[in-house]
Parts: sequence; structure tokens; C-alpha cells
Amino acid sequence: MTTGRILNIPNILTLARIVLIPVFLLVAYWPPAVGINDAAPNVTRHLILTAIFVVAAITDWFDGYLARSLNQTSAFGRFLDPVADKLMVAAALIVLVQWQPTISMAFAAIVIISREITVSALREWMAELGARTNVAVSTVGKYKTAFQMIAISVFLLNWRPLDMLAYALLYTAVVLTLWSMMIYLRAAWPYLKQP
Repeated sequence: MTTGRILNIPNILTLARIVLIPVFLLVAYWPPAVGINDAAPNVTRHLILTAIFVVAAITDWFDGYLARSLNQTSAFGRFLDPVADKLMVAAALIVLVQWQPTISMAFAAIVIISREITVSALREWMAELGARTNVAVSTVGKYKTAFQMIAISVFLLNWRPLDMLAYALLYTAVVLTLWSMMIYLRAAWPYLKQP
């Protein structure tokens, strides 16, 4: 396969990640779809949801690795990969806010989703100026992604003894989220302050 081909292995993995989003929501909100009724324990549902999210998180790392190692990068993949990641994270956070309608959960979800919208808009605007590399993915952003993926996975298990760990991971992700956003805004500031 050549560089730039749309239907290559990394892009298929990315598309599969997007397809997993409605499956994730189906499991979360429609018990008959997985043979769970009101009398059955919810453990099965939580294990399935966690498995779906973990598979999505793994493919998020794996498709990028394959694109580089197999020389199968493409403009389509560079566009779709971050979109797929943000869609799955947003869907999971919305489900978690419904499960745990607390200020701490809602605040974390709002910060993470708002940062993704802000940074995406910033990157698009910087690309128009020909300066997209100034807001390339940072190391802090990678750590943020790792912490939020692990935190969401732990929350999806819905095992109360792990709640403190899950919140600690989530709020580490929130701090890294704000930190990484500040890095991007600082890099873009010379362009933002222009008349």
C-alpha cells in the first residue's frame, strides 16, 4: 500500500473506532441489546462498556503507530484520527455525567470537552495561517490523553472501591488538560494578538 491511500489499515482502525461509538451507546442505554434486563446484574454491561472503550483507546494508539511504521499516512487519517478520539471520549464522559450527576464529574467533563473544542479550532485557524506545526501535539497532551483514557475506563467499570482512584486519575487529566491548552494558546499567542 502506498502513502496517502484512504482505505489502509490505520484508517480502517480509526473508522472502526467511530463505529464503536453507537455500539457503546447502545450497550449503555438499551439493555435488551445485550440480554440485560432489570433483574440481571449490571456487571455485564459495565464490563462490556469498559472493553469497548479500552479497545477504542488501544486502536487510538495503534493506528498512529501502524501509519508511521507501515508508511501509510494520509491526509484523511490525520484528519479523522483526532476526531475519532474526541468523539469517543465525549460520548463516554456524557454517559458518566448521567451516571454520576455531580459537580465534580460535570466540571471535569466540561473542562475536557471544552479544551478539545478550543484546541481543534485553534489548530484549524493556525493551519489557515500556515503555522499548524506551532500547535502540534505536545508531550503534556499525550499524558493528558493517557490519564483521561485510564480514568474513564476505571469509571466505566462502576466498581465503587475504585472511585477514589478514578477521580484522582480524572483530575490529573483535568490539570494536564488545562496545562496543555495553555501550551497551545501560548504558542499561538503571537498570531492571536495580531490586529
